[in-house]
Amino acid sequence: MELRQLDYFVAVAEEGSISRGARRLLVAQSAVSTTIQKLERELGMPLFSRDSAGIVLTDAGRALLPEARAMLIAERRARESVDQVRGGVRGTVRIGTLVAIGARPAARGLLVIDLPAILGRFHVTHPLVTFQLRSAQQGSAAHLAAVVADELDLALVGAADPPAGVRLHRLGTVRLSFVCHRRHRLADASSVTLDDLADETFVDFPVGWGNRILADRAFASAGIVRNIPFEAADADTALGLVRNGLGVALLSRTGIESDGVSIINIVDADLDLPVSVAAPNDRQLSPAASALLATILRTASRS
Repeated sequence: MELRQLDYFVAVAEEGSISRGARRLLVAQSAVSTTIQKLERELGMPLFSRDSAGIVLTDAGRALLPEARAMLIAERRARESVDQVRGGVRGTVRIGTLVAIGARPAARGLLVIDLPAILGRFHVTHPLVTFQLRSAQQGSAAHLAAVVADELDLALVGAADPPAGVRLHRLGTVRLSFVCHRRHRLADASSVTLDDLADETFVDFPVGWGNRILADRAFASAGIVRNIPFEAADADTALGLVRNGLGVALLSRTGIESDGVSIINIVDADLDLPVSVAAPNDRQLSPAASALLATILRTASRS
């Protein structure tokens, strides 16, 4: 059994697809298939099976996955330890990102931090450090779980309550406002309350996203059950649905000013979404990840 085989196996297992695993690894799909088949022959059991949902882990695959991850993590840490003796900060930092990072073209300022700019400057001063970025396709909750499982070193998250094993380094907050079509009955209101929105049709982010958790918590505290037939994975899609009169939304004011919508403050709820860098507090970060975390926090404090 080779570490390369385990690397390919973990990539396919986490991506749920041989083709996506190959893209993540930057290798040919045929090479990934051949390597997985060789690993299965060596182990004497299939690791994946196919059903209507696609490729899935067998019982043997589920048993192997945590052990494979642990071996790859140990190998990475061993390399990093030797690299530090060799001189200079080097290694790979695995970072979970928010869907919207950096400056939006129409925004008056930054969302919270300009991560692409930070990584660019960090690369100049630490050229031996490489990055692996994972977008928040399943929201902040998934990023926090990945930090706990040592699948990510750092993650930008919109969350207030970290799980055990994670420390949140606060970068700032994003205020959510009520957004509706200009012809909506509340479009000219100076402010609204949650009761005013009780019967609305909502566009919101998927369950597990920080802003969805914050909104759900606020309405639940007010005893209001929302109607949410539309879920959007980014603010632009949500804004498009609102602009076309399909629903209302709770969105950050920054960067969404538009002729087609009204943006109104909500006065009776705490809708400030904390944005933080999540890092493990039960294990030591690599020197590269520690250096990047320090750079992000310095940049946020200056902002």
